Amino acid sequence: MNPDDDTPIARTARLALACLDLTRLNEGDTEADIAQLCERAQGPHGAVAAVCVWPRLAAHARSLLPPHIAVAAVANFPDGGSDLQRAVRDTAEIVAAGAQEVDVVIPWRDLAAAPALLAAVRRAGASLRLKVILETGELQTAALIRQASRIALDAGADFLKTSTGKTPRSASPEAARVMLEAIAGDPRGRNHVGFKASGGIRTVADAARYINLTAEVLGTAAVKPARFRLGASGLLDDIEALLSGTARPTHVSAGTSPGPGPY
Repeated sequence: MNPDDDTPIARTARLALACLDLTRLNEGDTEADIAQLCERAQGPHGAVAAVCVWPRLAAHARSLLPPHIAVAAVANFPDGGSDLQRAVRDTAEIVAAGAQEVDVVIPWRDLAAAPALLAAVRRAGASLRLKVILETGELQTAALIRQASRIALDAGADFLKTSTGKTPRSASPEAARVMLEAIAGDPRGRNHVGFKASGGIRTVADAARYINLTAEVLGTAAVKPARFRLGASGLLDDIEALLSGTARPTHVSAGTSPGPGPY
């Protein structure tokens, strides 16, 4: 695939790259690991939207990246407990690191505790883009996903995010549709709140499902880094293979999206 290729798969790969939160969240991550991540974030085919790391490594990431690549770090991660003070400490560390975004896990086991925790994170991270992880694979019904979405939107979320990627069930088109419809139905958020799919997204074809679904529900103008993200680590491999011409041909239908799921 040459750099000027304008096929649907090439356009999708470039869009996925521009909207990618390149992620590294392993327990033993070191500054050397993050240096490699930041180098990959500025590859031959363009830059990603952000890198996503642990709070303790956010300052190092920020020191290695140009201003146009955001640094995101996680709070209350990955378990999504109800310890408000822990979530606030994580957020304060992210602010002090000079990062731009916080990906906080909602207390999905105890949604009654979620409003207070998210409000505290919003206050502690007033300068940050607030991306709320709903852990939708563990919320067993559309009603629970809708409830979690409503709580996050009421707390001032800038993004709704599907998953941590640390549970057996991660992103799914069915859960994504529920979240996107919650955004579309919110009078305050429908024109500015974004959506992030995360967990199990490894190929451009995977990414295309969420690109198409977001365009269907929120409109094509929403499919840009300010309102659409893909959280992944391995996806960049497939993007680069496609754009460099080393991948097997893959069909991506740019005009279709997943149909209604079991919800």
